[in-house]
Amino acid sequence: MLVVPFLVVFTAFFIVPLAYSAYLSMFTSKLVGGEVFSGFDNYTRALHDPAFWAGLRRVVIFLFVQVPIMLGASVVIALALDSGRVRGGKVVRMLVFVPYAVPSVVATLMWGYLYGVDNGLITQLFHKVGLDAPNLLSEHTVLGSTMNIVCWEFIGYNMIVLYAALRSVPNEIYEAAEVDGAGQWRIALRIKLPALRPALLLTVIFSIIGSFQLFNEPNLLFNIAPDAVGTDFTPNLYAYNVAFKNQEINYAAAIAFLLGMVIMIVSFVVQIAVNRKERRA
Repeated sequence: MLVVPFLVVFTAFFIVPLAYSAYLSMFTSKLVGGEVFSGFDNYTRALHDPAFWAGLRRVVIFLFVQVPIMLGASVVIALALDSGRVRGGKVVRMLVFVPYAVPSVVATLMWGYLYGVDNGLITQLFHKVGLDAPNLLSEHTVLGSTMNIVCWEFIGYNMIVLYAALRSVPNEIYEAAEVDGAGQWRIALRIKLPALRPALLLTVIFSIIGSFQLFNEPNLLFNIAPDAVGTDFTPNLYAYNVAFKNQEINYAAAIAFLLGMVIMIVSFVVQIAVNRKERRA
């Protein structure tokens, strides 16, 4: 009985919309005849759509560059805080976590102002020292600028997850290692990092899902730098524009389902690879 409320909400707001999207993806809207059953034609169209593959390629680059940087920084900060040698550890932990409390829309608008080519703070600082400011919202740099925004938003969240995992390790293990002559670096490498594996796997899976679902940041940056961020910058943004600007709801549903399958496959492969590595260890 305690699980029933969750099942009702889960069914109403996840299963039913998912089933309806699957239904929509199997039809095509035509001027003559209205909704016509088309089977997998929308999926075939998406698989041959250069815009879909271009957006998917960008999020793959985003995944392999941004996620290691973000999680690496989160691990370093969590280890530093857990060591107890950081002055004002509680304040530092709060300051690192605060950006996660800022809505992604607000964070993107704030960084968009900082990136501004004409009056942005970064441009002004470069001009103050007599240097030419880089265009951080150009076609070649906007992906890196987006990575920076997402890192700023989520390093604190991942740090909290990893720090909580470290705090669950009994202190007796650390004391025994110190008695055996292990220093802080050796304890971190031999005890703390192995203890972080389950939490790291969780953060990696969440980061993979978040990378493929990237939407808010490019959607807002599109209004600031439309020449650099196209309507197909990410698959999620492309599906949104196809649905609500091009009014091709059926095709957008097919794109969304394909993206969901990609996320599921990549997450499954990562989890299987990690589990095999742990079994070997």
